[in-house]
Amino acid sequence: MYIRVQLLTGYREYLWYSCPRAWDNKSLIGSLVRVPLRKQNVPALILAKQHAKPDVPFELRDAVGLEPVPDDPHYYRFISMLSTYYQINATVLIKRIKQFLFQKEVKAHIDDARSDEPLPDVKLTPEQKTIVDALMPTITQPRFAPTVLHGVTGSGKTEIYKELIKAAYAHKKNALFLLPEVTLSLAFEKRLQKELPNIPIIGFHSAASPKQKKQVWQMLLDKKPVVIVGVHLPALLPIPNLGVIIVDEEHDVGYQEKKHPKINSKEAALMRAKQIGIPIILGSATPSLASLHNVKEKKWQFFQLLKRFAGSFPTVKTVLLNDKKQRKNFWISTDLYKAIGDRIEKKEQTIIFLNRRGHSFFVQCKPCANILMCPSCSVSLTLHSDNILRCHYCDYSLAYPNECPSCRENEFINKGIGTQQVVTILQKLFPSARIARADLDTTKKKKEWHETVQGMHDGTIDILIGTQTITKGYHFPKVTLVGILWADLNLHFPRYNAAETTLQQLIQVAGRAGRQSEESLVIVQAMDDHPVFSFLKEETYLQFYKDELQTRELLSYPPCKRLVELEIKHTNEASLHHDAQLIAAALDTIITRSDLKIQLLGPALPPVHKVKNWHYRLIYLKADTMTELLDVYQALASVRITSLVSFNPNPLG
Repeated sequence: MYIRVQLLTGYREYLWYSCPRAWDNKSLIGSLVRVPLRKQNVPALILAKQHAKPDVPFELRDAVGLEPVPDDPHYYRFISMLSTYYQINATVLIKRIKQFLFQKEVKAHIDDARSDEPLPDVKLTPEQKTIVDALMPTITQPRFAPTVLHGVTGSGKTEIYKELIKAAYAHKKNALFLLPEVTLSLAFEKRLQKELPNIPIIGFHSAASPKQKKQVWQMLLDKKPVVIVGVHLPALLPIPNLGVIIVDEEHDVGYQEKKHPKINSKEAALMRAKQIGIPIILGSATPSLASLHNVKEKKWQFFQLLKRFAGSFPTVKTVLLNDKKQRKNFWISTDLYKAIGDRIEKKEQTIIFLNRRGHSFFVQCKPCANILMCPSCSVSLTLHSDNILRCHYCDYSLAYPNECPSCRENEFINKGIGTQQVVTILQKLFPSARIARADLDTTKKKKEWHETVQGMHDGTIDILIGTQTITKGYHFPKVTLVGILWADLNLHFPRYNAAETTLQQLIQVAGRAGRQSEESLVIVQAMDDHPVFSFLKEETYLQFYKDELQTRELLSYPPCKRLVELEIKHTNEASLHHDAQLIAAALDTIITRSDLKIQLLGPALPPVHKVKNWHYRLIYLKADTMTELLDVYQALASVRITSLVSFNPNPLG
């Protein structure tokens, strides 16, 4: 018996090896094997096997032995499908899993307070029981059943997830529980371990220890049922007897990886559930337009939880900051100022949301208008309260300058606003208030962040100022006011889904108000009015879907069309420009010659077109099907360029 393998050490190398007779009856395709290469044994993926000796100009060496891999009969086909979809080599994915098993954990932390749903031992409501009863047969008699669960904030989605996990475990099946962030994964891992003490629930993410990851691997090898919690990597594991996949906060762009290959874990999970024939539950208070479109077009199942377990939905009020009215500070409207003061007097709590950390967005020289930029990235440096200017892409830092590097004058203006500046503003407006901050700079400090969360629960904090961190999963019972300072900020980014992602974020943060109160208020401040603000109440979210879908259909954007992104990068900008034009011309020729109904956009300069001294250009292609787009992209193989090109089949901005 002879096998053709691809080495995981260098995935462009294909070699032949002989193997023992004992392997003759094994299903080897897609298995991992150790083979001799020079003076060491290295892992490789088996691509083919044959009885006839291959015609090669070298003496064949013997394979050393098969690598222990969980016995998932669907795995190689799944990895092959995924690698085709993302236009990468299958060994990239397998190599990544192997490396991840031995990586040290990234420091991350949680607190006991992160809980979006009710406490343990809660009796299911009639709404919940109806949904559980409808989904249970898809686990006991497995079939592909994609289900969108639209549950308003605080409605008890996790109670449904728990019932499905218990059913899968009772039938000796594995379960995947995916979340969009490591901190959320840690929180749910801890919560599920507490509430389902008789079921093994283990995290498989960047904050998991090597021991945890090896424990997951060993249980899969031993075919022992386990619930695997994580973000990206669990979807790539070989998992025998997978029974159910749960994707919580399914709308979140955090499921899309930021580095190439930009695999979207939700898409990978859907692909896998369909291939195996098992149920997948996509839960969110603000379901993605793509999922809602599939409910309509592909007849996915759709269920709703429209009632909160406790408290009532807040009153939502929009305030525009473009008026001429006098106020104590530009960023704090009179309505918000009065509402914060009222909450302090009543000993209730306020959350102030701003989607920017730091002190000011950028620093500009007044005489010459020069903006202080990062030398390695095409972004301005953000001013922090320690008088340090930082790049949030490469972490370059610079002390606040004594003079402008362009004109040598010493007169600067700090523009924009960040969380640190909001703290300073509110300290001046409410000197007796106890104020804390929650952004990336503070939440990564474990002790400090734990004290902040504890303070919110104890009532020793009056105002919490935060970024995206506070929009997901937190349950602060005493919060009766949420203020959103610059709600239209992200609406001006050049992304087809800007309205969708902005509304989702605003509804999620608004959902932190009134969790245990019958009266609460959300004040949404914006520079300009926008149609999206008419859908800020959770009850009107599905109406937004209908309106937004009409716009997407008109402009031929997802989910009505397929859109792919070609990311082209080079360290030399002139070479990049040449290659991008060459690729665009080649694509245009292919599309025209074959009379394809594919729209070509670009090459374009992205908003951030230089990161860590790499220059970037983007090309977009739109068509009815992904098959058409894959065929056109593969036809580029003959174009000779020196730039690196990445294929992204699901660009989310």
